[in-house]
Amino acid sequence: MNEPMLSALELLRTRSLASLATQEIERLILNGELQAGERLNELALAARLGVSRGPVREAMRALEGGGLVVTVVNQGSFVRKVSAEEAHELYEVRVVLTGHACAQLARSATDAQIAELRGLTLQMAEAERQGDAGGYYALNLAFHAALMRCAGNKRALRIYEDLGNELNLFRRRSLVSAKGMQASNAEHEAIVRAIAAGDPVAARQAGEVHIARGMARFVASSPPTETAATGAGPPSTGTKIAAEKAPRRRKAAS
Repeated sequence: MNEPMLSALELLRTRSLASLATQEIERLILNGELQAGERLNELALAARLGVSRGPVREAMRALEGGGLVVTVVNQGSFVRKVSAEEAHELYEVRVVLTGHACAQLARSATDAQIAELRGLTLQMAEAERQGDAGGYYALNLAFHAALMRCAGNKRALRIYEDLGNELNLFRRRSLVSAKGMQASNAEHEAIVRAIAAGDPVAARQAGEVHIARGMARFVASSPPTETAATGAGPPSTGTKIAAEKAPRRRKAAS
């Protein structure tokens, strides 16, 4: 009787530790402490988190399913790289989602919702003045989440949330410099002004322009070696897909 009970408790404990390990490794990846393309050493991570390798191994599987980690046979697990092609596709989806949300808010936003959005732009302006890139990035995420939430389209919000991890793998990089933060927040302020004015056309345009310029900032912040997929670590998902579809073209290009 005791042995099955002990086994069940141990299984529960392992699952609980795996869940905690998943959350912490995800945080390290999204905060940029573990860089795109970096190899994930299970032993080192287990020591860092104070757990055995079992929960870390389970965490790797969970994070791979969530699109943050990629495992390469005979090489190990790596923080996933998002290719330029994948990033462009994600930005295209964001243009549509953000433009729609802004137009909808221009028609229906309450005073409280406008105040919330304006308050976030003021906080971002302060973070930018202090050179607090990490604080700015967190507020930027809150601003865009508020746009989607306040717009009231639950399906659009769900799509945006599903894209969250993939977006966070590369969005932070374009908001590190003071110039990037300043430009980004000026665009946020334009969005809020159009929403407060009740102008759906201007609001949609402001939202779409903001995402398009965000894409331009991302491209400008991308090292040349990254777009050529010659950096350290495993190839990005987009690169692997392209190679499978057109192996001859890749060989010729190399």
